[in-house]
Parts: sequence; C-alpha cells; structure tokens
Amino acid sequence: MDSKPYQLHVLFLPYMAPGHMIPMVDMARLFARRGVKATIISTPLNAPVFSKAVERDGQQGHDISIRIIKFPSAEAGLPEGCENLSCINSWDMHANFLKAMSMLQQPIEQILEECHPHCLVADMTFTWATEVADKLRIPRLYFNGTCCFSMCVLDSLLRYEPHRRVDSDFEPFIVPGLPDQIKTTRQQLAEYLKQTTEHEFTKMVNQISESEARSYGVLVNSFHELEPAYCEHYRKVMGRKAWHIGPLSLYNRNIEDKAERGNTASIGKHECLRWLDLKKPNSVLYICFGSLLDFPAAQLREIALALEASGQNFIWVVRKGELRNHEDKEEWLPEGFERRMEGKGLIIRGWAPQLLILDHKAVGGFMTHCGWNSTLEAVTAGVPLVTWPLYAEQFDNEKLITDVLKIGIGVGALEWSRYAKKILVRKDDIEKAIVQLMVGEEAEEIRNRARELQEMARNAMEEGGSSYSDLTALLEELRALETSKRESAAH
Repeated sequence: MDSKPYQLHVLFLPYMAPGHMIPMVDMARLFARRGVKATIISTPLNAPVFSKAVERDGQQGHDISIRIIKFPSAEAGLPEGCENLSCINSWDMHANFLKAMSMLQQPIEQILEECHPHCLVADMTFTWATEVADKLRIPRLYFNGTCCFSMCVLDSLLRYEPHRRVDSDFEPFIVPGLPDQIKTTRQQLAEYLKQTTEHEFTKMVNQISESEARSYGVLVNSFHELEPAYCEHYRKVMGRKAWHIGPLSLYNRNIEDKAERGNTASIGKHECLRWLDLKKPNSVLYICFGSLLDFPAAQLREIALALEASGQNFIWVVRKGELRNHEDKEEWLPEGFERRMEGKGLIIRGWAPQLLILDHKAVGGFMTHCGWNSTLEAVTAGVPLVTWPLYAEQFDNEKLITDVLKIGIGVGALEWSRYAKKILVRKDDIEKAIVQLMVGEEAEEIRNRARELQEMARNAMEEGGSSYSDLTALLEELRALETSKRESAAH
C-alpha cells in the first residue's frame, strides 16, 4: 500500500458502452489494488452492472467506490431509461446519445471541484475532459479501449489519405508509414473516412484527436510484447506519451468476477461449465459478436448452416435484440436445427460469461467481431480466432490478428457498417474458416502461437512484468506531480 503521507485519488469516467465500460472498471479496480483511492463515475442504470465487483473489492480492503450522476436521456431526446449505447439502433439515436454525453460536462465538473482528485482518467468520447482537468490543474489521462496497432493505422490513414487514390471501394491499398505492410480497402473503412465533405462524425474524431494530443498521456489496454513495433511507433512517430497496463481482463481472477463481468449472464455459470466439461480439449468453437450489433435473420441462418456443416462442437451467443427482431424462430434457424445439434451445440440467448468460457480447456477457437476486449480476452486464454469484423476499428484489429500475430483465420468480411449490413457472408466461407481454425496441422500451428502470447500476457501483468512496471511508473509520476504541486503551494 501507499507509504506516502497522502493517498493518490483517481477519478474514472467510462463511456456508457459495454466495450468501454468493462475495461475501465477493471482498470479502476487494478489502480485500487495498487493502493490508489479509485472513484468510478456512473449512472443509475449502468452502475448495477459492476457494483457487486466493486463491493467485493471494498470488502477486501481496497479503496474503491461509485459516484452516481443522472443521465440526461429525456433532455437529449432519448427514451427514458436509455443510458447505454447498447440501447441505440440508429444514427439519429446515436447523435442524441452523444448530445447527452456532452450534457454531462457540468455535473462532472462539480464532482471534480468537490472531490479534488489528483488525476482524471476519461474515455476518449469525453472530448471536453482535458479542458475540465486543466481548469483544476490536474492531469487528464486518455483511454480509448483499443490497441496501439489500430491507433497507428488510423493516424496513417488521416495523415496520408491513401484511400483517396484508389478507383473502387474494393481495390486493396497499402496503409503507408507503418512497421508492417498492412493492406485494406475503402469498403472496410469507417464512413467518416470515406466522405469527401466533412461528415459530422469527422468533427467528433478531430475533437477526440485534439483532446488525446492535449491530454497528459494515454492508457492502453495492451502489453508491450503483443505489439512492440506499434508501441514504439505510437510513442516515437505519433509522439504520444503512453502506458501499457493490460490485459486488464486478467484482473478478474475468481469465478464470480469472471461470471459477472459486463452483465448478468443468461445462463448459469455451473450449467455452462458442466456442458463444457463433457467435451474434449480444444474441440469447442465459441461464437460471439459483441454487445452492440444485431445481425439480420438471413446472416444468422448462414452461420447456423455453417456450424452444422463444419461438424464442430459450439457455443453460440445470440443477442436478445436479434431475437426480438426475429421472433419467429424458424426465420433464423434452419428447421430442426436445435434438435439435431443437441449435445453438440449450445445457444445462449443474451449475455454469456465470456471469460469463463474462453478459459475452459474444451474451447479451441473463438469466432469474433474483433472488438478489442474480445481479442485480448482470447489472447489471455490462448485461444485462436475466426475473425469477422463489423465496424469501429475492428477491421484493423483483424489485420493485427491474421497478418501480424498470425493467430486467426478470416471469414472474408468485406463491409464496414454499424447498423445495416448489405453484404452477407456465405455459409461456405464461414464453414471453411471454422474447419481451417479447428482441424489439422495449420490449426495446431496457430494454436501454438496463441499459447505463446497467452504466456506473455500473463507475465506482463505479474510483478516485474512490462504492464505491471508501466503502471508503477505512472503512479510514481502522478505522486511526483502532486508532491511538486504541494511544494509550490507551500512557497
């Protein structure tokens, strides 16, 4: 614990979306375990998702708490009770959600003035956070929930605009200025990058970049050994001050933490583990596409057909939103599918205890949307990936997985789209990727590489490891800043 005469107090401000909130809560808990007083700012409907974990930490003597603020849903034109990005299903609602986020500036300022923390860790979406921290003369640390690789790719796209020099959306081009030869297409880029006129999202991206550049530094949920060339590129070429303190999911060590992380699971942890216990090692494919996107019925059907044809055991997580959209079960599942797959496949409708599943020895592959949390959770479990990126920076993450780390096989997803997918990925392509990852000599090579990274990930978080040492260095720097401030005030 902290032997200094004062305890560092750090305020954590997560974006209200599962992929951003989950790692920041892990981060706050990690800081508290290292002797920091950690306060997480949340809203009435988001806080219950992680309050039990925080309570358990408090009982173990860690100084961690939650501070609740009202989320201005109605004032921003959102339905009452819509406090998380997982409620949003259109660009119009998304714009209102961002408006609600901007309305939080004043209440957050009030909390900062009242609590006098030594540091503010704020998600990238709070573009005003650096300015607010500056007013109070405290450092703001920036967090965006992804890896250095994808931040470097985006920087090169904005800097060199290679996508402006190709003739079609499907023509591959090289992203210049990076440590590896990375190819992409215009079809795989976010909408705002493709626009010739300024997209309203472009303004926000510019504000985010400016806020990142002006912040005290950047916290990265990654570890140096995973992407060494990109950690260096981010620091030296892009000039960012960064601390790699992940994989943050490794903070969750006991079965309750793993089972409850992110939300209440739609299946009992014991039922899930019992099902897996009956399977041979590396024989089960886990399928989950994150917490935000709903596939059309036709795409879910192609997945079901591919799973059956592949002959592999599987656990398939289907979002409740997808089920609401396709209430007629036969519309998305081939007739008799669940009967035929009994004992071979398990469908979880809703939220799954992902960390518990990935850590089980029976799981030999993970079909994923390449969200960074899921990617890193697979790395820490030593599980190779079938990659199926959808939107955000997921196409960049796929290239890290398949081209740089070589721990995954792609299904051939072509289209970046947040709300309406136009291009179906066909059964044959899905089946081919599954079989390639789960069976044969190449599968074993990929699995061995994944296991090597697993070992590196776990070592990074142990005392003396790269991420442990980066966090130590950060906490020492924050203490030195505060000490120097106190000495100046005394003179």
